[in-house]
Amino acid sequence: MSNTSQSLASTRINALLDENSFVEIGGYVTARSTDFNMHEKETPGDGVVTGYGVIDGNLVYVYCQDAAVLGGTIGEMHAKKITALYDMAMKMGAPVIGLIDCAGIRLQEATDALNAFGEIYLKQTLASGVIPQITAVFGTCGGGLALVPALTDFTFMESEKAKLFVNSPNALEGNHESKCDTASAKFQSEDAGLVDFTGSEDEIYAGIRELISMIPSNNEDDMSYEECTDDLNRASEALENAVGDPAVICSEIGDDHVFVETKAAYAKEMVTGFVRLNGMTVGVVGNRTERYDEDGNVAEKYADVLTARGARKAAKFVKFCDAFEIPVLTLTNLTGFKADTHSERCIAAAAAELTYAFADATVAKVNVITGKAFGSVYTIMNSKALGADMTYAWENAEIGMMDAKSAAKIMYDGEDAAVINEKAAEYAALQSSALSAAKRGYVDTIIDAKDTRKYLIGAFEMLFTKREDRPGKKHGTV
Repeated sequence: MSNTSQSLASTRINALLDENSFVEIGGYVTARSTDFNMHEKETPGDGVVTGYGVIDGNLVYVYCQDAAVLGGTIGEMHAKKITALYDMAMKMGAPVIGLIDCAGIRLQEATDALNAFGEIYLKQTLASGVIPQITAVFGTCGGGLALVPALTDFTFMESEKAKLFVNSPNALEGNHESKCDTASAKFQSEDAGLVDFTGSEDEIYAGIRELISMIPSNNEDDMSYEECTDDLNRASEALENAVGDPAVICSEIGDDHVFVETKAAYAKEMVTGFVRLNGMTVGVVGNRTERYDEDGNVAEKYADVLTARGARKAAKFVKFCDAFEIPVLTLTNLTGFKADTHSERCIAAAAAELTYAFADATVAKVNVITGKAFGSVYTIMNSKALGADMTYAWENAEIGMMDAKSAAKIMYDGEDAAVINEKAAEYAALQSSALSAAKRGYVDTIIDAKDTRKYLIGAFEMLFTKREDRPGKKHGTV
């Protein structure tokens, strides 16, 4: 790295990448503007360090803003270095990782700086779905710069000092930072849902490295597999007891018990993340009704319903998986839509997004019904009707229009309890059991919960060469 760029930025890059692997590009670039005595200021690297290196042997391109140079503000040459890095990454088919610490737009460059923002947005848009994009926010990321992490696939945020906002908390009518810090990692991860992972700087470096090891380098990469040393037929005797928490199920069935959860703090009733099955990365979407603590006790409970936030979280994740040829597994356990006034404003549109994402995805899709699958939400959650290639159901799963007793009460309104109970049992056997769904072809195989890993590995291996033609079109509109 050139002497012009020795800074906290270089320290951060070296902490992220494999030792001594970083090669800087454009280290001698400086600002071109001379307005407002800019020519009198030292601008090494124009406030951003750019280059390439490796993470566990995987090529990555990295830029890191240098807050010591003009506050790391974005100007003409600053943006040109980032866009040039994107051009190189697109040619080589490798991820781009942006480390953000920036005071915002460079006021001394005015329209040049505004154009610079637009050039970065354009490159991000062109790269979307071609190469993975990851952003980590370590300092300030405000105003127009907040769109940069929003245009990437995954966002990390330092939990104590980082700030991410379009409008600062104090600029919001009726609000103040002390009342609600809308720029904090907590707000952006739990309420806004923009941030996937939060933690210390060291935790963020470790998280990015783990994520890079799980996802492909580009949308045509078929080499993102690891040799599996775990038992392919490993049974998990207690798996059925974890039906309420897909994160626990994934940790049990994944190679070496590894599960990387995304957006874990947002819409906790919907779990998204990555596991490896026989060395193959698989994206998981699952319905959560319980979350367990480190001691295995129930820490939180959630209704078994589809929420607008959960649907949008899952839809974005499925779209990422489909773009990068990552197979999708769903763990279905829900009975309906969230029902309240606020939800009614947006649930139909959000559910449509999820429906579209599953139906539009052409990657291998496998569904495991672990608990209840009732009504329209069952159809939405990667059902056969939407194109699931294989559907499994645990032995005690319930699949149908609604709970059997509720259905009996409606169909036999006015009858006594004995008749209701009799008809409920009859309805359960004929219309809402895993067996009844299997007889109609909506479930391929009823499996013992403990054997889930074995069946999933077999299914995804069988589906490895899947090809599916779709109607020719520019793009959908949902």
